[in-house]
Amino acid sequence: MAMSSSTSSSSNTPERASSDTTPAGLKRRTVLRAGALAGAAVGTTALAGQAATASANAGGGGGAPAAGGHAVFQHGVASGDPMADRVILWTRVTPTPEATPGSGVGDVVVVTWEVSPDPGFGHITASGSVSTDAGRDHTVKFDATGLAPDSWYHYRFHALGQTSTVGRTRTAPADGAMPASGRWRTGVVSCSNWEAGYFAGYRHLVQRGDLDVVIELGDYIYEYERGGYTAKFGAIRHHEPPHEIVTLRDYRTRLAQYRTDPDLQSLHAHVPWICTWDDHELANDAWEHGAENHQPHEGNWGDRKAAGSQAYFEWMPIRPDSLRDGGFLYRRLRWGALAELSMLDLRSYRTETPGRLDGHAVDQAGTMTGADQFDWLTRGLASSTARWNVVGNSVMVSPVMIPPLDHRTMGALTELLGIPREGITYNADQWDGYAGERRRLFESIRNTGKRNFVFLTGDIHSSWANEVPVDPADYPGAGVDAVEFVTPSITSNNVDDILKLPSGNGLSAAAQGALSGANNHIRWVDLDRHGYTVVEFTQDYAHADYWALHDHTVPDTGAYPMHSWRTRHGSNRVEPAGPMP
Repeated sequence: MAMSSSTSSSSNTPERASSDTTPAGLKRRTVLRAGALAGAAVGTTALAGQAATASANAGGGGGAPAAGGHAVFQHGVASGDPMADRVILWTRVTPTPEATPGSGVGDVVVVTWEVSPDPGFGHITASGSVSTDAGRDHTVKFDATGLAPDSWYHYRFHALGQTSTVGRTRTAPADGAMPASGRWRTGVVSCSNWEAGYFAGYRHLVQRGDLDVVIELGDYIYEYERGGYTAKFGAIRHHEPPHEIVTLRDYRTRLAQYRTDPDLQSLHAHVPWICTWDDHELANDAWEHGAENHQPHEGNWGDRKAAGSQAYFEWMPIRPDSLRDGGFLYRRLRWGALAELSMLDLRSYRTETPGRLDGHAVDQAGTMTGADQFDWLTRGLASSTARWNVVGNSVMVSPVMIPPLDHRTMGALTELLGIPREGITYNADQWDGYAGERRRLFESIRNTGKRNFVFLTGDIHSSWANEVPVDPADYPGAGVDAVEFVTPSITSNNVDDILKLPSGNGLSAAAQGALSGANNHIRWVDLDRHGYTVVEFTQDYAHADYWALHDHTVPDTGAYPMHSWRTRHGSNRVEPAGPMP
């Protein structure tokens, strides 16, 4: 599928032994250990949609098998990348019991679909049919067009005598129009490791009934073998396939396993998702030509990258169809006049992560985005007329230095020693490892003359509310360019998990104090709790509520509010706030 020109202005542009321990996880998440060491140093419509889903299930829909048969729609339904007149719809069919994900078997299947504003489908707005086969792993993905702006819809699929569950989705407001609700409310999620726990955070987002979209910022799946990266005291549930995923079949099987999680299926069916990847959709610490977690005996990196990318584009409800065919995962979506969202791809084009002391690579040679994506991003931010410019950003953009250095007074010393000019970063896999490109990005942002820039970030398995300073050693005197809200992980290990200590332990608390004490632009950080974030944009503010799970290793665990932060229109500052109503 060719990428719609209105979606983005870039259109020109060997099996390993299982283990009950987690040495790989500990090695590969050194950033969290470094943090610990630093310390030592719309409602009624939602109910209608849920009722329609229950009705469909009761009537033999939702993938329920006929007598003596099997379920056709085993992996649920999903929608994504909403625009003012269209939205991506997705499902997967299992034509025979043998046609499992990644198997490469099964005949062509014709799937029909319907979209309606009515959960009972009394009036059909759009309908059609599409065929799928083993070459697409029997996934179905297409743009449902001709829809009204700023509107809720319901959708369903039919194939082989069965009907799917009913999905609920919506379109964006028309370009230039403010949303009828006066706001854009988003669930923000990242880092959901199957072996580390249950996806209860997704269930709590469904139960709210007030989200417009979910923004997913990467690490939707994890590539590790069984036991390779588990919860604090071992695996909560086991990965399939049991070995580290390398081939196209492997990636398809792993994605399909995650899509059997009931809470994940429910949230996909509840609202449209806007997704990007980080590294674990392919392999840990991936870059353009390799990854930390890719070894020579696992074959050619290009082949592995192509396999993982193909499976991702098949299984995710995103408009781009294939990097291999010239598409781009990075893209731009608008929420009327209120917000413009630039979703970044920070793995496909980046240079290899530099050493923490390699000042030349950090300050000059490295690129996080690649030249084409950087140009697309800066041009888009400059031309945007939206009230808020939002960046979906898979790794932290705010500097975290030990300590932050003032280049005016320390420049001669950093040049002599060959260390990065702003100080030594605790995690060069973040934007800190590409500080020269980050400076150029924020120079471009300052040159726009605008102030409402909000970065939404995942990856780091912890919660942060940051101001992005012009100069971290001269904060706040030199000014602030943007704010950043970093969402916690759904399940992936936090500092307390790595240390095998209770949440809120003394080491984690000391690390939090040390990080914010040395970097005053970090207004708040929590290193231990799992959960999600809800961010609301209005004409007057962008507001983030951080939510934590009581125990992510328990399927029916509850959730509670951690903290709320707000940035007011034109301020580029974050301040504590009460929770949203």
